[in-house]
Amino acid sequence: MTSADHPSNAPAWSHIEDFLRAHDADRIPHPGGTLLAHLARVAALLAQWGTDSAVQAAGLCHAAYGTDGFDGALLGLDERAALAELVGDRAEALVYLYASCDRTAVYPRLGRDERPLFHDRFTGNDHLPPEEDLRAFLAITAANELDVLAHNAELADRYEPGLYELFSRVRHLLPEAAWAVCVEQLGDSARR
Repeated sequence: MTSADHPSNAPAWSHIEDFLRAHDADRIPHPGGTLLAHLARVAALLAQWGTDSAVQAAGLCHAAYGTDGFDGALLGLDERAALAELVGDRAEALVYLYASCDRTAVYPRLGRDERPLFHDRFTGNDHLPPEEDLRAFLAITAANELDVLAHNAELADRYEPGLYELFSRVRHLLPEAAWAVCVEQLGDSARR
């Protein structure tokens, strides 16, 4: 991905992309090409939705420690300081929040509990993220899922209705532009 591929309001991420390449993100298959291509598209969506640069950087690195839906990790948890040095403490903390989320435990609480308890799949601990972090987590989640489903029809058929229901419950916490894309891309699945 070149700087020409970034929306005009997105910072240039070449140093982060170089780091991700050095950790083989450009060699790992992922719906829509490679993991690096997916990560770059997620960051671009977050930029289009008007999120701040820390959220965009977290979106670009959201799979660095693996996720509950993607086992491959680019970095070990013992390398958190290296990622924080690269993207900043806030962005790294959001990457960890995203990667550590036990989706089976957390997703049913989203939009139902005023302050949803997060279960950390790495430590087994529960915690309440601040609303700002919850909003960032949800924006990254929406960007990730929308990109995956746009590039994999089988996953779209299987997961669109549930994701539309999830994003409907939390739409007040999503960037307005993100909710509009959810309706556009996933809305038909709600009528199936």
